[in-house]
Amino acid sequence: MKTRKSIFKRFKITRTGKILRRPIGQDHYLAKKSGNKRRQKRKWVRLSEPETKKIKKLISS
Repeated sequence: MKTRKSIFKRFKITRTGKILRRPIGQDHYLAKKSGNKRRQKRKWVRLSEPETKKIKKLISS
């Protein structure tokens, strides 16, 4: 089975096996958001356990 390239582009896997994603809502409409919110959205966010299982399944298939 091939790996799903779209999954590889959207998520980052740490050495310990945690899966990180980018926060939603950072593409446009940023002018009305505060600088603090915009800065927070640049950081990676950890996925929940159920989502992590799903993504790992897609990566390994």
